[in-house]
Amino acid sequence: MTWRPGDAIALREVWKGRVWGALPATVVEDGPTQRALLVWPDTSWMVPVGPDGRDLRIPEGDWTLRDRRNTRWVLSFSWPGRAYSCIVFRRGDDDFTGWYVNLETPLAPTPIGFDYTDHLLDVLVEPDRTTWRWKDEDELAEAVERGVFSPADAESFRAAGEQALEHLASGAPPFDRDWSSWRPDPLWSPPELPDGWDRVEA
Repeated sequence: MTWRPGDAIALREVWKGRVWGALPATVVEDGPTQRALLVWPDTSWMVPVGPDGRDLRIPEGDWTLRDRRNTRWVLSFSWPGRAYSCIVFRRGDDDFTGWYVNLETPLAPTPIGFDYTDHLLDVLVEPDRTTWRWKDEDELAEAVERGVFSPADAESFRAAGEQALEHLASGAPPFDRDWSSWRPDPLWSPPELPDGWDRVEA
């Protein structure tokens, strides 16, 4: 199905058939070549914790989900077949600090929104898109050491990051405009996670 601007969905991270994290989001765009999703500040964000109650970063072992409040506007762009999304964060009106590249599987449509699997490694890109650095290399290295991902997986994640950097530098949409001052439609309202957000269909 195709979602309409303003629709409420569940954006979920899934690991081996279980929900690893979940956010309610609003659809900004759901076209054949690009998707844009908005996560509102002060909305529920379900995050994984281990048996000892500590936050988990690497998907391994057993976990439960804990409710945490998201504190920022999150506007994310993704593209079919591309193993990354490009994200704008904003807390206030003037705090745009650049682009955040999240390396992940391409979004998979579900009846309630979209699912993906995070690849741990990320890229931080300055606002002018000319300077960047890797983020969470240590977490990816630990995941490879534990056997969560393979060395070949890690190489493919880096290749996707380099592809994302080329995309950002190209000036192609959506990188042909300034998104730091973007605001949602005033008729939209923050969504909540829908019923069934914690169940993954076979």
